[in-house]
Amino acid sequence: QVQLVESGGGVVQPGGSLKLSCVASNIHSSTFDWGWYRLPPGGQRELVATITSGGVTNVAGSVKGRFMISRDDANHTTYLQMNNLEPEDTAVYYCNAHRIIGAYNFWGQGTQVTVSA
Repeated sequence: QVQLVESGGGVVQPGGSLKLSCVASNIHSSTFDWGWYRLPPGGQRELVATITSGGVTNVAGSVKGRFMISRDDANHTTYLQMNNLEPEDTAVYYCNAHRIIGAYNFWGQGTQVTVSA
């Protein structure tokens, strides 16, 4: 019954931007850490960015300075702002809600991001 619904993906030109959203339902989202992962074509899943329940953020070196993660607990939502997109950013992006206490680990369905000229 816990659901994470992602949106905001699409096709964008190199140098463009997109903002992904992930909305949680039936979860006390303010107590969870949020993460964004991506799966590129022919590649393996990699961590993109995280934000803790306390608001501490980390981003992968490959996207540092271009991507920003944020959260809006009042609306049970996490965002991934992606700027200066590159073809190498093409992937299916997944949001994740995680809490060590209780061993919770929930995933969204994924949203496709394609960066192409």
